Amino acid sequence: MYKLGVIGDKDSVYGFSSVGLSVFFADTAAEAAKTLRAAAEDYAVIFITEKLASQIPAELARYKESIRPAVIPIPGVTGNTGMGMKNISSFVEQAVGSDILPD
Repeated sequence: MYKLGVIGDKDSVYGFSSVGLSVFFADTAAEAAKTLRAAAEDYAVIFITEKLASQIPAELARYKESIRPAVIPIPGVTGNTGMGMKNISSFVEQAVGSDILPD
């Protein structure tokens, strides 16, 4: 069975453990990249706060074309940066041939 995990600062991701996700705390880009590499071995879906994801684009690119893991940026407690929605919009445009999501 595949596992779900979440990477981010303690305040942003702590609550995910209550719904069964494995929680990994990371406050720096180096910690996030190291944690992502380790989690990618055993996890099918890894959520990562947008703040950390924006700091490790090269690391995220390693997993972009692979089937597993799916690495999905999510807003943290500091707010939404728009990165997650931009990615979804890009995926939808690639799948249907045009951007159909509202701005």
